Amino acid sequence: MINKPPFKEIFIGFVVGLIANTFGVIGYLLLFSPYSLETSIEVAQETGQMGSIIGLGALLNLAAFFGFLKIKRDYRARGVLLATIGAALLILILKIIGA
Repeated sequence: MINKPPFKEIFIGFVVGLIANTFGVIGYLLLFSPYSLETSIEVAQETGQMGSIIGLGALLNLAAFFGFLKIKRDYRARGVLLATIGAALLILILKIIGA
């Protein structure tokens, strides 16, 4: 009998990865930008720096990934990895279209 991967656990990890990335982006903008959050996002989009900021925000995914591995939640760690790959694809798309 073949065991099915627990998609619920992978989905939880994916959501945690998205939330960690979002908090990373917001935290970076609040700490290092002299503007408000909305203005910072607009300036980043206009100057083509949004991909770089998303990449820096994804650094929080490292903590989530290794945290899940440490507590033996391998499928959740896989979900975080999928969210990180999704962020990388988004960055690639932003770089290609020049946004």
